[in-house]
Amino acid sequence: MSDKMRWRYGDTNPVMSAVDSGTVIEIGDLVYLDTDDAKPASSQADQSSKTANQTLFAGKFLGVAMQRSRAGDTDPIRVATSGVFEFDCTGGTYELGQHVGLEENAGGDGLLDQQVAIVSASACAIGRAAKRASTMATSVLIEICSTIMSGGVNGTTA
Repeated sequence: MSDKMRWRYGDTNPVMSAVDSGTVIEIGDLVYLDTDDAKPASSQADQSSKTANQTLFAGKFLGVAMQRSRAGDTDPIRVATSGVFEFDCTGGTYELGQHVGLEENAGGDGLLDQQVAIVSASACAIGRAAKRASTMATSVLIEICSTIMSGGVNGTTA
């Protein structure tokens, strides 16, 4: 996916995160902390189920990339750890405050970098719906909550 500024409003509480030189991150990617570097959701190893993939990612969720990192880049990037962002979404009615996590790819073997879905368990969540969205909506406003920087949706760290 190409760069897309997804921030809409609210304090972003940004951090600067290192990125491996071989990792490509686009503006708007949901990223996790892998030891000491930010990586996009699609880089996470498949855990054999959508719920397991979402849960692992939520436990390491750093935030939303506010800067890109191309292959070969070694500079740290700015990552928003809070705020309200607009993401592409899958079908369903998103109710205010409902838990939201990442959507899985069509092959069912990894997460998408910039698309979200309703999740039934808070352990799978990276945020909550900040505005109601109908079943016909193609995007939804999400208030993100970094697990790494603030304890996540549940207020606890993984």
